[in-house]
Amino acid sequence: MKILQTRFTCVEEQDNSFLSLWPHQFDYIWAEQTAPHEKPAWQTESRHPLSDRLILQGGFLYGVRFGRTTKYVLIDIDRGSRYHPAADPQALRRIQDALEPLGLPSCLMLTSSYSGGLHLYFPFDEAQVSWEIALGVTTLLHNAGLNCAPGQLEVFPNPRKYAVLDNGELSLYAAHRLPLQAGSYILNSDLEPVYSSRERFTELWHHTSSHNTVDSQLLKQTLKIAQRQEYRVTTKAEKFLNDLNAEIEPGWTGPGMTNRLLGRIAMRSYVFGHVLYAQTPLAGEALVADIVRVARELPGFYDWSNHVHEIEEKAKGWARAVEQSHYYPYGVNKAAKAPTTAGLSTYNEEKAKQAREKIRLAIAALLDEGQLPITVKERFTMLTRRFSIGGPTLYKNKDLWHPNHLRGADPGEIPPDPPVDLEMTAGHERFGALSPASHPSLLVAEGCNPLPDKSCGVCDQADGQREVCNARSVQLSLAQIREAIAAAQEQRRQQQARLEAAQRQMKQQAAQQVMIDRMRGYLA
Repeated sequence: MKILQTRFTCVEEQDNSFLSLWPHQFDYIWAEQTAPHEKPAWQTESRHPLSDRLILQGGFLYGVRFGRTTKYVLIDIDRGSRYHPAADPQALRRIQDALEPLGLPSCLMLTSSYSGGLHLYFPFDEAQVSWEIALGVTTLLHNAGLNCAPGQLEVFPNPRKYAVLDNGELSLYAAHRLPLQAGSYILNSDLEPVYSSRERFTELWHHTSSHNTVDSQLLKQTLKIAQRQEYRVTTKAEKFLNDLNAEIEPGWTGPGMTNRLLGRIAMRSYVFGHVLYAQTPLAGEALVADIVRVARELPGFYDWSNHVHEIEEKAKGWARAVEQSHYYPYGVNKAAKAPTTAGLSTYNEEKAKQAREKIRLAIAALLDEGQLPITVKERFTMLTRRFSIGGPTLYKNKDLWHPNHLRGADPGEIPPDPPVDLEMTAGHERFGALSPASHPSLLVAEGCNPLPDKSCGVCDQADGQREVCNARSVQLSLAQIREAIAAAQEQRRQQQARLEAAQRQMKQQAAQQVMIDRMRGYLA
């Protein structure tokens, strides 16, 4: 008894010429409809092929991949690309001129979505092997000085470069969104939207394909020149790549994520960049540029990252770090990395230099404003809160801000009035006592009687006999005497306080001047 092999397939719309243009509908992508200028959250569906009726229904956004062969090539140009007409009006002409020798002089131009990106379709009648036409187009564009990279100039089908070793199957081709969905319109030669009909699109498609005939001989020559290399990726490497993608692709969802994301981006670009899209392993300036490009294209970068203005410097640091790490480009023979020379700063040393420079600039700013606190606690609080310098960083660099560590630069104790030679001072001055005549009389003097020569000590013998007035009237009360003594003591305390305040001020000014000179020396 013969058993019929039953295959459950989707219902095909045989009479719809638009849907027949997309024969490979396995592993399709889909996303919910979004508002204009919002990026769709694309997902891959591998359990079943895309149904024609789902496309016609239009409830979601859909995209397709490529099979073993294809009858068209798509070039995607993002709105922010340097090859977009808004940035380079001659870029589209350069692209067409580069592909014309291959037999692709004509294309069909559409807007990709509300974002303003462009899709250039190059259809042709004779089917081509997908990876061959992809590599040929990419090579010709590269030879014309056009850099094919995500976000700038992407070719579909993409020249995939790796396969999983366990089963030997090639990785999936990249998917692209179908035309004439939300925000997608057919453009005329002046890049003005003129049509949105699928029937009109199909007519223009067939008209354009009649002008395009791929030169197979030139394609073979181009492939030989390109020296295509297919990387065979192990299961562990594929998992590593997928883990990196899972961390990178969601982008920024909150503050404080820049360093972590840049580290993962740098690792992916360095290890897998040449496997995914670059012609050769990325290093040096090319690696830095790729890190910056990927970061700027990720969702939430401009909304959450606090390092937009210094993204290039951050990328240089992470590129240098990953190049000096134990990681190396996939598929490239692992070579011992040259040790860091004495004249080349390591990443940590560079970060330490930047931290010290930040402290110097903060101290210089406070000195210029005259707001440098005196105490350690106030100075520490000011630097951490106002200038966002971490506490551990400050305590590693006490020599730049801590008062105790800056004393070596102080001019020293500013002395008060020079001391008087003991040999030339009177006895009561030598011992710190005031002369009797220096005190105001506590008695009201109406007449003066000479007193007998009764000196108060040896120290007064040199002064000779003094004339002291006796009170012949009413003697002052004890309370008045105490008030007078207290007033004299208070006056002396105030004089002493003013003297000490003046000395402190002079010391502070001298210390600040030394610090200013020191900071200017650092900043020079």
